[in-house]
Amino acid sequence: MDPIALLRTVRPTPQHPLVLELDLARGVISQSPGHPLEAFRARHSASMRQIRDGLTKAAQDPKVAGLVVHIGSCPLDPAQCDEIGELIARFGEHKPTIAWSETFGELGNATLAYRLASFAREIWIAPTGGLGLTGIQLAATLLRGGLEKLDIEPQFAQRKEYKTAADQFAATEITDAHREMLQRIADSIVDDTITGVAARRHLDPRAVRQAVDNSPLAAEDALQAGLIDQLGYRDEVYAELRRRFGEEVGGEKEISLQYAHRYARAHGQGRLDGLLNRNRDAIGLVELSGAIVFGPSQPGPSSSSAGSDTIAAHLREAARDEHVKAVVLRINSPGGSYIASDTIRREVLQLRKAGKPVIASMGAVAASGGYYAAMGCDAIVANPTTLTGSIGVLAGKFVLGGLVDRLGLVREDILAGANAGWFSTQTPFDEDQWAKLNEWLDTVYADFTTKAAADRRMPLDEFEPLARGRVWTGADAHARGLVDRIGGIATALEMAADRVGVRLDSLQVRGVPALPWLEQLKPAESSESRGVDATMTFPRERLLTGSPEDRLTALAEFVGIGLPHGVLALPWQLTIR
Repeated sequence: MDPIALLRTVRPTPQHPLVLELDLARGVISQSPGHPLEAFRARHSASMRQIRDGLTKAAQDPKVAGLVVHIGSCPLDPAQCDEIGELIARFGEHKPTIAWSETFGELGNATLAYRLASFAREIWIAPTGGLGLTGIQLAATLLRGGLEKLDIEPQFAQRKEYKTAADQFAATEITDAHREMLQRIADSIVDDTITGVAARRHLDPRAVRQAVDNSPLAAEDALQAGLIDQLGYRDEVYAELRRRFGEEVGGEKEISLQYAHRYARAHGQGRLDGLLNRNRDAIGLVELSGAIVFGPSQPGPSSSSAGSDTIAAHLREAARDEHVKAVVLRINSPGGSYIASDTIRREVLQLRKAGKPVIASMGAVAASGGYYAAMGCDAIVANPTTLTGSIGVLAGKFVLGGLVDRLGLVREDILAGANAGWFSTQTPFDEDQWAKLNEWLDTVYADFTTKAAADRRMPLDEFEPLARGRVWTGADAHARGLVDRIGGIATALEMAADRVGVRLDSLQVRGVPALPWLEQLKPAESSESRGVDATMTFPRERLLTGSPEDRLTALAEFVGIGLPHGVLALPWQLTIR
């Protein structure tokens, strides 16, 4: 007997009508574990993949009566909210869905949490709760003044006016372009929220806009506005589930409850099932998560990097695997290295040349080098709130000579070669070095925009005004032809299946490589060996060792200031709240 089928025979089956649960207050894992310890720590957590597989399977299961979703504090990023919302809506086409929360914000902003809840057919909150549908707040912080107090001189150049990542370090005021870009990002998310909520709740968009401007709303006011369906505590929500879906047992109605990710595991939708069924036709899922760097991927305590060697090896492995019929390249990256991004794009083109369609699926951010990696795919799918574009370039350095002098340190560079100290932090750029830097930035920008225009099948003179370093939301990028379709990874998987003319439910979806950290147990025979670039490495403790520049970078990361990982980088982070 098949081992998976054997395992299923010993699993207890629900005795009553089954209602699936999502508890989003616990958070969701979007990225696959990078090593065994990480996998062990995540064993009790729901992954985006398990939620997708569970809800997709359960929508067609007659034993499943419905879905209840606890929103709670909703510690999800905007892309996770959109993708889970899409899955709830798809499930809701077949079965009842109820979202509930104690409150949507406690005098605070819960726009994204309510946006997610609106994908359910019915919404409940506690009588003492409220609705903080207050909109979106973005903030920009410039560090130039603080750096000057430390005698640190930032020297950066950028292409073009919207590539405001360099402004974070070098500018003394928010430019008009910077302000315009941020305002449009905030407006786009609010506009899309109002349009979506109005459509799903069957309300006039003007009424939803009024609710935004009048928020926060008390629970009763939200009920009267049609934004909430019922007031009730958790026990009342679950009593209603039993009343609607329960089976009569001894005068009481009973239901069985199960988390959607546990349902997925119980019905052969886990990663182990994919590993044991490698000979079945599949869509390969390649993950590109973190800053794009040259060389192998690196795990980190708070963030990881996507190395061009590793991502390229995974794409080549997908090309070699005869059972992988198409690939979804999942991107969640602010960009980074120009060469690394170009290397990944080249492997995408080679994979397509081998006859395997590649669909890019953008997560919370796929900007600058993240967009570069996506633009060579057959099609690009983005969430409405995805931060993308930033088709521009920046480069520069911090001059630390003043800080070194202030601290009473002595440092001397010993150079051999006219430009050996080009990027030394001891001395500023001279006139010739500035000229070389600007010439190179012009070259990179021209290459980026030319390739992007060709990949997007647009004339360069029409495409270039959309570049200039500007960050767009997925909704605005779609309207301007920078992405092909709005949706999450479920949409990207369907598009991949359509490209090969096969129904998605007849294909397996599995990661490439299936369990990357297992490949670390055997040495590679060659650069073409399976999992050759899945080797686990550990970051240096740069606060204790390394150069002053290493320590500056480590200190900046410790206090939450992102430094560029390459010329195609989006080092600042937008916290959407």
